[in-house]
Amino acid sequence: MKIYTRKGDAGTTSLIGGTKVPKDSLFTEAYGTVDELNAWVGLILDNIETKEEKTTLPEIQDRLFTICSTLASDPLKNKMKLPHIIDSDIGLLENEIDRMTDQLPELHSFILPGGSNLVSYCHLARCVCRRAERRTTALASQSEVPPEILRYLNRLSDYLFTLARYAAFTSNVAERKWIARS
Repeated sequence: MKIYTRKGDAGTTSLIGGTKVPKDSLFTEAYGTVDELNAWVGLILDNIETKEEKTTLPEIQDRLFTICSTLASDPLKNKMKLPHIIDSDIGLLENEIDRMTDQLPELHSFILPGGSNLVSYCHLARCVCRRAERRTTALASQSEVPPEILRYLNRLSDYLFTLARYAAFTSNVAERKWIARS
């Protein structure tokens, strides 16, 4: 099987279900941003040392692929059975946020990205996650998007923020607190 088909050379792509859309459509913007997020999560996974995250991050990557498949399908024409995001997927993120937060010092100020490559990767992934959430919200205003996807992306950005703090904590890297100019 060749990787190229030449079908997208004119700036369109097909959704699951056969509907052709422009490559800059809300569908492609949403699932493309989730795909970008998945690549950042892979980079975090390649650089993180903690056992729990080595287990959780592949789960997150799987769920992001699930989200991509849903966002890449035409909800009116798709006949393919696709996996779904379920409440326990969101619960996993919440449990992991709580587990890490229990070990972290209390947060009293905004945190600036940076301190180490890993911390920065987590913050970059968080920013891409927020963009994915915005793109998916825009798509949801025009097409059917399961609400669990929006909830998952919202919680995932919280997880990634907490993971950045946890990565700094477990690596003895000082958090870069934002101090406003007076």
